[in-house]
Amino acid sequence: MEKKPFLTLQQVQEIAKTYPTPFHIYDEKAIRENARRVKAAFAWNPGFKEYFAVKATPNPRLLQILHEEGFGCDCSSLPELQMSRACGITGHEVMFSSNVTPAKDYKLASDMDAIINFDDITHLDFYDKIGEWKETMSCRFNPGGDFVLDNEIMDTPQEAKYGMTREQLVDAFLYMKAKGVKHFGIHAFLASNTVANEYYPALARILFHLAVEVQRETGVHIAFINLSGGVGIPYRPGQEPNDIMAIGEGVHQAYDEVLVPAGMDDVAIYTEMGRFILGPYGALVSQCIHQKHTYKEYVGLDACAANLMRPAMYGAYHHITVLGKEDALCDHTYDVTGGLCENNDKFAIDRSLPEIEVGDYLYIHDTGAHGYSMGYNYNAKLRSAELLLREDGSVEMIRRAETPKDYFATFDFTGLFDGIE
Repeated sequence: MEKKPFLTLQQVQEIAKTYPTPFHIYDEKAIRENARRVKAAFAWNPGFKEYFAVKATPNPRLLQILHEEGFGCDCSSLPELQMSRACGITGHEVMFSSNVTPAKDYKLASDMDAIINFDDITHLDFYDKIGEWKETMSCRFNPGGDFVLDNEIMDTPQEAKYGMTREQLVDAFLYMKAKGVKHFGIHAFLASNTVANEYYPALARILFHLAVEVQRETGVHIAFINLSGGVGIPYRPGQEPNDIMAIGEGVHQAYDEVLVPAGMDDVAIYTEMGRFILGPYGALVSQCIHQKHTYKEYVGLDACAANLMRPAMYGAYHHITVLGKEDALCDHTYDVTGGLCENNDKFAIDRSLPEIEVGDYLYIHDTGAHGYSMGYNYNAKLRSAELLLREDGSVEMIRRAETPKDYFATFDFTGLFDGIE
């Protein structure tokens, strides 16, 4: 797959007159088109709902766009619930999937009538003292062992802190049934960022078989199966992207083979994607402000790991385009760095790129999910603005850049920092 920016050098130069770099920017037209593809892929299931993983890109404007396309919100914390509510997204349009959950988070989820997805059986007694038992509730399942796809270990659920064992799931459902719960959901997440059309169908078969067994054992009504996230994107050029239509059809086939013969053709399919929904449709745009020639060739950007943590934290690859030099030879080798006092503050190491000069704009691809949201303030670095490239070509600021006043606000209770902007 070829990596192409959704902005030109000329567009960035014009945007930067109003909104200086660095900034994250999102492509509204592509986001809406992708949302419609997802819905089309699962249109065979009348109850299908995508609950966008708010943690991936927690911005109200983007949540509103996705809500306009029929998506709900998957929340995992109090502020994410509050953000969803502020956007008018409440009730069963919110799935609350959390772990090590504080009481106040459960209380708000209950008050909002969100679908609560319990991570652990011990949380049931905890919740019983806090919230109201609803007609529809859910539990998270962890099958343990290794998750194997095509003879390759994709992930190791046995090492994950999330979810219940099968025995705990049955006990939890019986507990909840006694509390008056009438409709039950099963949720699981077994692998992250899979670029394999087989992942969702394989996960679906595991959960469908489980649902049939559990419904027979407990007599509860399984209302939905939540396949969670894990559908990934191709960060590297040449990687084949997931085919959401093929994924949807694979789940459909498993549904017809497992659930329909068991008389469970009313089960709704839910998903909670973040990366697949927004990842390719966001970018971090930054400007080269320094060069350094020592034992290696370095280009220094006005962005740093505080703007995009994934390369520093995971060694994750993000493709880089030098705007205006898309067709130039990549005949130079650089470490692309930020200004943190950490040697791992590098967006790329030994990357082949065109010759980069001070003033060039670099477009870092695929930051639409787990990009801005993982930012932080180490070295008192201030988080950037977030912008939206509208369908009509205009640009809207959907989050302003932080200022020193923002940085000092949480301890400005003595007046010491009065006057700082």
